[in-house]
Amino acid sequence: MSNIPETGRTRRLTIRLVVLQILVLSLLATLGGRLWYLQIRNGSEYTAKASSNQIREVVDPAVRGEILDANGKVLAGNQTKLVVSVSRTSLLEQRDHGKAVLGRLAQVLGMTTKDVSDKVRLCDSKTPQPCWNGSPYQPIPVTDQATTQQAMQIMERREDFPGITAQPTALRQYPGPDGANAAQVLGYLSPVTDDEVSKTADKTGKDKYLPSDQIGRAGLEAVYDSDLRGTTGVDRLQVDNLGRVIGSAGTTPAQPGNNVVTSLDSRVQKVVEDNLGQAMNDARKQFDTETNKNFEADSGAALVMDVHTGRIIAMASAPTYDPNIWVGGISAKDYANLTSQDSNYPLLNRAIQGQWAPGSTFKVVSTSAAVAAGYSLDGHYGCPPSMTIGGREFKNFEGESFGDISLEKALEISCDTVFYGLSYDQWMKDGGIHPKNPADWFYKTAHQFGLGAKTGIDLPAEVPGRVPDRQWKQDFYDANRDAWCKQAQSGATDFATQIARENCVDGNVMRAGDSVNYAIGQGDTLVTPLQMARIYSALSNGGTLYQPSVAKAIVTPSGQLVRNIAPVVSGKLPDDQKTLQYINQATAGVITEGTAAWKFAGWPQDKIQLHAKTGTAEVYGKQTTSWLATYSNDYAVVMTISQAGTGSGGAGDAVRKIYQALYGVDDKGGIDNTKALLPTPQTQLPKFNPDGTAILNQASYATGSFDYPPLPQPAQPAFATDLAATEPNGNGYGNGYGRSRA
Repeated sequence: MSNIPETGRTRRLTIRLVVLQILVLSLLATLGGRLWYLQIRNGSEYTAKASSNQIREVVDPAVRGEILDANGKVLAGNQTKLVVSVSRTSLLEQRDHGKAVLGRLAQVLGMTTKDVSDKVRLCDSKTPQPCWNGSPYQPIPVTDQATTQQAMQIMERREDFPGITAQPTALRQYPGPDGANAAQVLGYLSPVTDDEVSKTADKTGKDKYLPSDQIGRAGLEAVYDSDLRGTTGVDRLQVDNLGRVIGSAGTTPAQPGNNVVTSLDSRVQKVVEDNLGQAMNDARKQFDTETNKNFEADSGAALVMDVHTGRIIAMASAPTYDPNIWVGGISAKDYANLTSQDSNYPLLNRAIQGQWAPGSTFKVVSTSAAVAAGYSLDGHYGCPPSMTIGGREFKNFEGESFGDISLEKALEISCDTVFYGLSYDQWMKDGGIHPKNPADWFYKTAHQFGLGAKTGIDLPAEVPGRVPDRQWKQDFYDANRDAWCKQAQSGATDFATQIARENCVDGNVMRAGDSVNYAIGQGDTLVTPLQMARIYSALSNGGTLYQPSVAKAIVTPSGQLVRNIAPVVSGKLPDDQKTLQYINQATAGVITEGTAAWKFAGWPQDKIQLHAKTGTAEVYGKQTTSWLATYSNDYAVVMTISQAGTGSGGAGDAVRKIYQALYGVDDKGGIDNTKALLPTPQTQLPKFNPDGTAILNQASYATGSFDYPPLPQPAQPAFATDLAATEPNGNGYGNGYGRSRA
């Protein structure tokens, strides 16, 4: 028997019961509290979540807005096609992950199973094109070339094609009006990625990406994507627990995107593209005596700018491509062609991304710099056949000697030794290799002309070029010193190693050779064709630097104005009107007697005055780069072709033909206004029909439905026509090596 008293046992049982009761009551209280929290306090939230489980959203993509030229012609629009798409989510739910379905689909479409499978696989670093780089939850288009019969086979046998849809879809189209391409300006579309969808999940409206969205990836498509994209519609369907539709929970209709009206003229664009291509083809037929082979003419760019607004009338880049290859997904072959070195990267817009030494076209900047530094417009400067600076000889073209000449004449005949002498003299005044508070007029003036900085054009990925001033010198030296010194120790004697050996010792010092080469547009200076067009436009309009632009306005699908995109003044040239007239007199002479005269013989200079500066920029290891920068009272036309010879020889015929098309000038100098494509810049927007289509048969380009405020027109300086110029240049390095060529 137990020795524990009965009363002690009872007491312990009682304590246990009390503890058990407390535990039970605590659990009941906790459960009750949780039920209150779920059903009362947060009841509405969970009710909404439960309801949402019964809702399925079907996305209705918005029709993307169009990109129009200045006359309302469609540069980028939409075309309805039968698109067959595959849902990866549905495929993964199937026992064989959709292998059988894709096989049957391939049979219907007349494709191989591999081709279909490749199109619906997801892209990653190891997966080559074709593959899908959009959201895996978005239906993946397999083809946009389905026939009506193929679509009916798929949709009538849904049990054999789970996850497969075939329906009419609006696809992007680049119709190329008048034969214009403008691929790099327009850009292209591609699907959004999961990361892009996630990053905008908390946003609303156009700022929120849905898995079905396609967005602009380059050109105007990217810059004006939010205007063009519109607002996606959503159809909310009520479904039961088996996923069957039992009703509608409301619909938000899609809102089409707005249209972008540009300043591009498709007719002029075609002329510029054709003549750039023809100039490159012609250059490849010419023999280069320096390299003993024909010119390669591997790339180039050309553009036409309205000098009074900075608007782009045409912009061409070569090599180019057909932007329609992106529509419906790009093939592996096409993607390789766009991104390979063999094709020379046609995705690049070389008008804003190509950087070249400007050669003699830079001398308008050097002339302004000399005037700013105090050198007289009325003075005379020696033009000997050569100069020895820093132990190296710097020559004029073919050793020409003109004695003492004016600065104006030096610009007209492009006497290298005059510009060498001015730059060297200023370098000495600044302290030489031991500068003390240097004025650096030649570098300062280049910055005032807008060089070394982006112009701000409404196109993505513009590059700034380079002004090799003292700060750049030091930064470049810090970044490359170790590599230079390592190369210098190799013991080699080639040109590049000689430069490396010098740079290892004092590559951060502004040497005399750097300064004199810089003055003639050589050395380490880099510019883009757009920057030069902007400078020559400013010379024409009296000194105003405009921010270049392509878009003129945003309009609704029905043609109503949403907003104007007005011209923006971003600066002024540092020159006074006397200096501008001085430069204009010299550049007019290039057309009548100078290096471009043989290409512009018979031009009606008394009626349509043209101005030009040719340039032939040398680049170490390559053939010379051809430059021709020109302007009239209305337009600046600039063309550059890599490895194509002299400025006038490579681009002269092409630039003349562009002006002939603009003004209606024939080969003999006669003017036919009925054949002129754009005798004056167009300042108005096109008129639109009630359905939003543009009225293309306008009686005059000077009329339109929406007007811009009148633009101030700078006073035009008087131009002389009896002057001449040549086009020397140095090598591609700022080290004192090299010579000049016309």
